[in-house]
Amino acid sequence: MMSDDLVALLLAFATENAELRDQLATAQDMLVETAIDAGNLHALIEAVQIERDAWRAEAERLATSGGRRERPDAGRVGALRTL
Repeated sequence: MMSDDLVALLLAFATENAELRDQLATAQDMLVETAIDAGNLHALIEAVQIERDAWRAEAERLATSGGRRERPDAGRVGALRTL
């Protein structure tokens, strides 16, 4: 038969193990949420960069053509409007 001290020690270990498993599950959930947020931010940054490049190309085109515009949205990608 196990001593009372050994039973108490095993019970304490089992309790601590359960608490640590809960903390691990919480941390894993937070990590998944952070990864999703990072992916969304990455997509937004790419869209902003595409929009920036389109505006830069338009500015360069206008600079070389003497400022004449053929139509208001010439060269616009409009990436941000699709998000």
